[in-house]
Amino acid sequence: MKLTFVGADHEVTGSCHFLEAAGKKILIDCGMEQGRNDFDNIPIPVSIPEIDYVLVTHAHIDHSGLIPMLEARGFSGQIFATRATCDLCEIMLLDSAHIQEFEAEWRNRKGKRLGRDPFVPLYTAEDATRVLTRFVPCEYKTWIDLSEGIRIRFTDVGHLLGSSAIEVEVTEGGRTEKIVFSGDIGNYDQPLLLDPEAVDSADYLLIESTYGDRSHDVRADYVSELAPVMQRTFDRGGNLVIPSFAVGRTQEMLYFIRQIKEQKLIEGHDGFQVFVDSPLAIRATTIYNAHKYDCFDEEARELVARGINPIAFPGLETAITADDSKAINFNHSPKVIISASGMCEAGRIKHHLKHNLWRPESTILFVGYQAEGTLGRLLQNGIEEVSLFGEKIAVKAEIATLPGISGHADREGLLEWASHIRNKPKKVFVVHGDKDVVDGFASLLSATFGWDTMAPYSGTVYDLAANVCEYEAPPRLPETGRKAADGSGKTASRPMADDNAGKATVFGHLIKAASRLMSLVRTCEGRPNKDLKRFCREITDLCDRWE
Repeated sequence: MKLTFVGADHEVTGSCHFLEAAGKKILIDCGMEQGRNDFDNIPIPVSIPEIDYVLVTHAHIDHSGLIPMLEARGFSGQIFATRATCDLCEIMLLDSAHIQEFEAEWRNRKGKRLGRDPFVPLYTAEDATRVLTRFVPCEYKTWIDLSEGIRIRFTDVGHLLGSSAIEVEVTEGGRTEKIVFSGDIGNYDQPLLLDPEAVDSADYLLIESTYGDRSHDVRADYVSELAPVMQRTFDRGGNLVIPSFAVGRTQEMLYFIRQIKEQKLIEGHDGFQVFVDSPLAIRATTIYNAHKYDCFDEEARELVARGINPIAFPGLETAITADDSKAINFNHSPKVIISASGMCEAGRIKHHLKHNLWRPESTILFVGYQAEGTLGRLLQNGIEEVSLFGEKIAVKAEIATLPGISGHADREGLLEWASHIRNKPKKVFVVHGDKDVVDGFASLLSATFGWDTMAPYSGTVYDLAANVCEYEAPPRLPETGRKAADGSGKTASRPMADDNAGKATVFGHLIKAASRLMSLVRTCEGRPNKDLKRFCREITDLCDRWE
């Protein structure tokens, strides 16, 4: 009975844990790394065809996004998830596959002219379609016999439609151990979804710590915060552009806008239109509506009982085709445009930014976390000019942020969820947090509950039967490894082969050059604005050329 930590260890994304128990090999989540990569992950420590089961906590790509890769490499087992997670994975994994194929086609078009070897996508739409047939929909709060000696149960943790903590109860050698995987724990008092439900016992606990170092502000009245932004934007004759994650955040925004329309909080702009310009978001909204009875909270279900759709209203328009999307920007009436991606890194939102960033009458409203280095973060930080589709765009629009929206529990929420575990676990593992957060939250859990905690790095192996750490892996910096042979895009911990040594040395020089540039940037604070603007333009031009 062993647990190997593969992904989201001292990092937030790329969730993946490998459990060997009762003669079975099980993955809990198989997610894609997103954003900054602080540490290398080991490859999945077993041949892919040997994996018997995959258990999925929820559908976000950083927890599910590499599941089609398993199919492409010979996986033939079953995948267990809640019904809503199965439904969301159907649209999200196919969407991810199309992105993989598009990127490969783009790279190969460029690379062919340079004589480069073909770039192979992580997986294709065919892989995603096949793997979807392996999903087994499960009900909340129901024990499921996975195999002899193993049973599982899903508990709603209110992070996303269908999200869950997973209890895995293993009986082996005459003893039974319960391992609990928290998944991502949701925020309390969020719209639409139920509050996180606690798990009452655990012999071993893996708990996320995304916001384990901070407290959310007092929950804002989102309707009263959003309505004035809409009012002043419409009064100026502008558009309110909302970069929004297609699944979860878009549906929350529709919930708030429906209330604003119902309460007639916008004056002088009756019947204003709201465009959802994201095929994925449109399909996700349909799935939300299909699960209103099993996943919505009491307030939302009361609306349903009165014949009111909590996320629909007069004036709501959807843009499915590319022509539908383009037509939005030829509609000159003040309106709301909700489009993906949430951090402005890809998708249709970039076209809407191109048409609105230069307009002082428009507003760009951020309603979710913007990671360091993304276009969304640059706009939040006050950048005055951006490059979109090879064109320089002046930033003249109002840049605003709606505070307080988070799908993750904060430090107090995580402690509240953990406090319901009545027994003292033998070991608690803190995962899914930035490198500076996991250790601190592990110490906080230890101080608060007296628990024995650790924050493992990828590659750590823990013997659950003996309650001992078989191997405590050290941190692996990204430039010290090589890409995993399984094609996961993660970086392996094994030493590089000799034929890669030269490439590694040159890449190391590149990393040093980038560090030197960053050091130079930090010395520029206080210099004249005209010098800073010129330096910024030169760096941006350099990035544009290499992209």
